Amino acid sequence: MNDCIFCKIIKGEIPCKKVYEDEDCLAFYDINPQAPIHIVVVSKKHLPSVLAFSEDDASHLGRIQLAIAKIARQLELTESGFRVINNCGRDAKQSVPHIHYHILAGRDMGEKIV
Repeated sequence: MNDCIFCKIIKGEIPCKKVYEDEDCLAFYDINPQAPIHIVVVSKKHLPSVLAFSEDDASHLGRIQLAIAKIARQLELTESGFRVINNCGRDAKQSVPHIHYHILAGRDMGEKIV
């Protein structure tokens, strides 16, 4: 996608503060953090949302989940905990139509999800 901000970040056209990268995903600090630690994990494959997944995407998406675990260990979030969020669609406030996950940590997230 030519106008997708995440595709541009993946290509290096827009800078980011990178945390992790492998063949499946790129992770970087969010420019508008919602917690003391706020990492965005972006699929290198442009998929608009979870609704675009197919059986062929299963192993790719599974490796992204493994990357999230690696990032949590790298940032030493395993003791205190962290939250992983994926927004899907307009009402969920998905701001970029490219599959991505938010890792939030660094404070008590409370009992409620929202």
